[in-house]
Amino acid sequence: MYIVVIAWFYVVLLMAFTEASITAGVLTFVFMGLAPCALLVWLFGGPARNRAKRLQKLQHMAEDARDSQPEASATDAPHESVPDKKMHQHD
Repeated sequence: MYIVVIAWFYVVLLMAFTEASITAGVLTFVFMGLAPCALLVWLFGGPARNRAKRLQKLQHMAEDARDSQPEASATDAPHESVPDKKMHQHD
């Protein structure tokens, strides 16, 4: 999408340079280039902003869930029996 915006700015800038006066050139650039491109980027950038908000909300929910869970202590962990290596060695 940004390549379209850059190309349109180029076209409008060339159009602004060909205007008869500086005022007409500035107005051409603002009303034919800057304003429409700002609107385009704002409208089509909405889904990305919504995804970022949802991702941030999910991250906060995960942090809250992690913080609300009690921490497991060493005595709560299940103990596994580790076989003694000496018993399994062959001479």
